[in-house]
Amino acid sequence: MPRISPAERLASAAKDLLLEDLADQSSWDRFLVEQAVFHYGQRHTEFSANDLRDVLPEMGHGFLGAAINSLRTSGVIEHTGRMVPSTSGPTHGHRLSVWTLSAKGRAIAAERTARRAAA
Repeated sequence: MPRISPAERLASAAKDLLLEDLADQSSWDRFLVEQAVFHYGQRHTEFSANDLRDVLPEMGHGFLGAAINSLRTSGVIEHTGRMVPSTSGPTHGHRLSVWTLSAKGRAIAAERTARRAAA
């Protein structure tokens, strides 16, 4: 199966999931966390990993950094230039980036909304 970017996955109209994708639990979990980050970004102007940890189940926390990085790399989210201290105890308050949907991310969101409205 060819690898596609998170932006392509988010923009894809296909609803069918391959059984091998479901069987690959780590990919499936990361995909769900990517979807959650994208969804959160649609409803909030800015967000950090602090905000997302509050709404994700515990199992999603381990995929959060990878999900944010893949969405950033594919141009779906962008750094606001702001940083906030982490609220997670084990991180000892290290600095976290604050993110927002990019123009590309907003376009994907608008396309998905239009598709849902047309269905």
